[in-house]
Amino acid sequence: MPESRPMTVLCITTYEKGQEFMRECKRQGWRVILLTAEKLRDADWPRESLDDTFYLPAEILIPDIVKAVSHLARTHKLDRIVALDEYDMETASTLREHLRIPGMGLTTMRYFRDKLAMRMRALDRHLRVPDFVPVVNHDDIRYYLEHVPGPWVLKPRQEASAIGIKKIHAADDLWPILDQLGDKQSSFLLEKFVPGDVYHVDSIVSENEVVFANVSRYGKPPMNVAHGGVFTTFTIARGSDADSALRGINRELVAALGLVRGVAHAEFIHAHANGKFYFLECAARVGGAYINEMVEAATGINLWREWARIEIAGENGGYALPPARSEYAGVILSLARQENPDTSSYNDPEVYFRIKKHHHAGLILRSPDPNKIPALLEHYAQRFAQEFLAVEPPRDKPTA
Repeated sequence: MPESRPMTVLCITTYEKGQEFMRECKRQGWRVILLTAEKLRDADWPRESLDDTFYLPAEILIPDIVKAVSHLARTHKLDRIVALDEYDMETASTLREHLRIPGMGLTTMRYFRDKLAMRMRALDRHLRVPDFVPVVNHDDIRYYLEHVPGPWVLKPRQEASAIGIKKIHAADDLWPILDQLGDKQSSFLLEKFVPGDVYHVDSIVSENEVVFANVSRYGKPPMNVAHGGVFTTFTIARGSDADSALRGINRELVAALGLVRGVAHAEFIHAHANGKFYFLECAARVGGAYINEMVEAATGINLWREWARIEIAGENGGYALPPARSEYAGVILSLARQENPDTSSYNDPEVYFRIKKHHHAGLILRSPDPNKIPALLEHYAQRFAQEFLAVEPPRDKPTA
């Protein structure tokens, strides 16, 4: 029999994130190997928690990554492979299937990366989604445009957040865009634009069960903020109608999409027209824009840390959620004209954390009062727009 050895996790990310995940794995006695992009060689990685680090050249293809990691596996016994960013999920799933390592495979991964796949799966399980059509068969698209009133949104199937989304007001405006996309058009879907308030549910999932969920609402829909504005989000009142409804819908969604263990960031829209909730998208990752820090401020639960603990518990099902607080928190964040904006004049007692990032202004707020945070955020957002806000053109591609 081989001697007992420490378990090893390979963390894959081409963006600078997940430091607390790696630290927790190391605290739990695991060996931690990081596979990241060459451009992030000097990033702020938790090097004291890393047993080895490997760097990928730009534009490397997945088959070449499979060859490289298979070579690594000759001398490093890999027990888990985890993608810390959404854009690395396909790589991680491909590696798991090739090396036969436990975790999410390619089919399930599609439900969390491909907006068309997740909508079709949700619809099949009787979850409400905006009317949509795949951008594949042109006769189907013509029928859709004739029977589903506009406006519509054209969405990349495998981008995150509001990246690459285009609003279409008239049917005649769509066809030139599809012509321009050419062979890439099947990588998009067309969906009815539903005006409403956008919510997100950030969950921890252990053995197919949602063991923790935090329900929040964006101040403005992310699509609006992506085109220039101040980003805000905040915890909604626990036990409210929206909180209860979204917790129930989220449980059904996680079960429908097949997440066995890990974390999920799901978005829903509360339609102004009929007051119903519609599923928008779900990712098997920690939400960006300091949502993890907001959740921790309100509940004491760090999503990165708990994700690591769930991966370590694995199929044995030995994970237990630590006690959680029931307070409220919010985030305000914007691009800033200043390289290092000064937020010291924002000095209400609810200011819990000041975000330090070049050319960004940001705060995290915390309060036991569910009404205090949204009121403060609304006031702060007006001040941020005057004192800090810088605007950049909408992105068609993500940046590190």
